[in-house]
Amino acid sequence: MSAPTRDDTRRRIADNLLSSLDELVRRHRALAMHGTDSGDHVELHAELIAAEVAHQLAMTRSALHRHPPLRQP
Repeated sequence: MSAPTRDDTRRRIADNLLSSLDELVRRHRALAMHGTDSGDHVELHAELIAAEVAHQLAMTRSALHRHPPLRQP
């Protein structure tokens, strides 16, 4: 089996981000359906979602910086 190309690696990084965000949405929808999103928890819930998204974006940016696209001539 050959080594993954730079494009393969960048595509995998993007797929990982999308999968992570899908999972985050699924988890937070499940929490909201169980009543944890009422009253005082709304602000905390929103902050938790924002923190998780920020973390996923930071990890993705870092991975993409380690595998920059090839410059076109």
